Amino acid sequence: MSLVRASRRTLITVGALAAALTLSACTGDAGGKSGGGGDTNFVAGTSGIVTVAEGKRTTAPRLSGKDLTGKPLDLADYKGKVVVLNLWGSWCAPCRAEAPYLAEVAEETKSKGVEFIGINTRDPQTGPALAFEKDYAVGYPSFHDPIGKLILKFPKGSLNPQAIPSTLVIDREGKIAARALTALDDKQLRSMIDPVVAEKAAEQ
Repeated sequence: MSLVRASRRTLITVGALAAALTLSACTGDAGGKSGGGGDTNFVAGTSGIVTVAEGKRTTAPRLSGKDLTGKPLDLADYKGKVVVLNLWGSWCAPCRAEAPYLAEVAEETKSKGVEFIGINTRDPQTGPALAFEKDYAVGYPSFHDPIGKLILKFPKGSLNPQAIPSTLVIDREGKIAARALTALDDKQLRSMIDPVVAEKAAEQ
């Protein structure tokens, strides 16, 4: 009986993930549409990047698990840092297009207190994902989330990732400040990151 329940839960989880990503998965053209209706506090830019002002942001969900090498990885350990969270798969062409920019900007912004973390999804085995990281000199860790359990932790109507690739910027308080549902270049990444980095200076 417990095995039947477990199988049913797994099917529901996979089905929910598939439904969440069906419209824009690995297309790179999702634009700035958000999942929320009404007064969401989201501001959509012409580049497809959606931002939220300080004081109106929602807290990112607790994300913990293992990285692609099997080591523990926990988003909570990065509190106090600006975190760039990138959803990707080794099989995704737009993910390959943006990977060099992510790796470059991750290195350039580390000294400013910015940390990058990936969420690798739909890669049942870690081998292709590890090869992807090597090919594109990705120096930051990624959660291994093959069936999307971590993605489903983001509440509907928030700046939840709805495509592969998606990129979120999480502020120093652990709240979601910006989201893009498309592959990004270095200028677009910086347009998401720099204002959040600057918030600390403005508060002092």
